[in-house]
Amino acid sequence: MRDVSFADEAIRWYDHNARDLPWRVPGIGAWAILVSEVMLQQTPVVRVLPAWRAWLDRWPSPAALAADAPAEAIRMWDRLGYPRRALRLHECATALVRRHGGAVPTDLDELLALPGVGTYTARAVAAFAYGQRHPVVDTNVRRLVARAIDGAADAGPATRPADLVATEALLPAEPARAARASAAFMELGAVVCVARTPRCAVCPMAARCAWLAAGRPAQVGPSRRPQRYAGTDRQVRGLLLAVLREATGPVPQQRLDSVWPDARQRSRALASLIEDGLVDPVSRDGAPPTGYALAGQG
Repeated sequence: MRDVSFADEAIRWYDHNARDLPWRVPGIGAWAILVSEVMLQQTPVVRVLPAWRAWLDRWPSPAALAADAPAEAIRMWDRLGYPRRALRLHECATALVRRHGGAVPTDLDELLALPGVGTYTARAVAAFAYGQRHPVVDTNVRRLVARAIDGAADAGPATRPADLVATEALLPAEPARAARASAAFMELGAVVCVARTPRCAVCPMAARCAWLAAGRPAQVGPSRRPQRYAGTDRQVRGLLLAVLREATGPVPQQRLDSVWPDARQRSRALASLIEDGLVDPVSRDGAPPTGYALAGQG
């Protein structure tokens, strides 16, 4: 009975403590949920909220986004981070129009077959948009399960098949209630069972938490450090994209050269943007590039 009571406790807490987020509004639609899940990957909610609203105001359906140029998706993504997600969302919208008449499918395998939709996102859409019973496992859920069930401080660096199995075992049998349990697990991991300073004093799982009962043992193995941003290729990529987003046409090489003093790092960052399909070189008659533009400028 441990699995059912664990979910019941989480749902009870969630019903009274869940954050009021717009993509949780009943009837919001699968497209809005899909966009939110893509935006929330490695990005805090506070940054996603305005971007999500602006995105859906402009492209309220997959067909609306697919009809626009890929460059507009990259431009609209602005400084949300990891801009390949914008390109993947545009590819996903195009596939939804081509394969599913512009609707987000309900079938998990069809969701997994969409461009840019992986194991986590597909299950999140199936659960939160369609009320299906699937383990929705992100970093927060993995940490919650590792602590409360296994007594470990952390679940390790990457999601494994065993994480899906362990989380699914905690879900109620009834699909709609399982979907709500999945949302509750995610919320608990995001706001209570956090990585650095878990709020055990207010956690509804405290009485049954194996990690707390064991005295909160330290993590085994090397700890993960926050990724540095200043001075990295990621920062240079962001600076280059900022210039290209503001332009209505090709940007000459000299303008891009002015954004970062290290020519080698700047060239490496620009090459990676081209390789990722975010930027296109602009040239005539096979000559060397005279400038650069957002991919799919139209």
